[in-house]
Amino acid sequence: MSGVGPLSQDWEPVVLRKKAPTAAARKDEKAVNAARRSGADIDTIKKYNAGTNKSASSSTSLNTKRLDDDTENLAHDRVPTELKKAIMQARMDKKLTQAQLAQLINEKPQIIQEYESGKAIPNQQIIGKLERALGAKLRGKK
Repeated sequence: MSGVGPLSQDWEPVVLRKKAPTAAARKDEKAVNAARRSGADIDTIKKYNAGTNKSASSSTSLNTKRLDDDTENLAHDRVPTELKKAIMQARMDKKLTQAQLAQLINEKPQIIQEYESGKAIPNQQIIGKLERALGAKLRGKK
């Protein structure tokens, strides 16, 4: 390659630059203070519900009037009086406590308590377990 001619570059120089600051970095407290010191214009905008922990679903919606006008009373079914008395009677006949009966049917004692107090929402599977454990017919005609 000697004696061919003057040496020259055949490529462009590469220039590396820093990225422009992101939106979060521009809002950083340090960046805002530096802009204030340099005399740059700073815009502040108050956003509605900004900085609060309220979600959009917690505010009143367009359906509020329709919900207020709704007169339908929605409630869960509760254990009927006959069923709760039948459970208590069958349990007493077997001389079981609520905790022992709950252990027999693999449920929590709280479930038995709710059924006997009438606060539970009837579940046919649990009622079936109670019928088998107590040996008594709790549903339908006796």
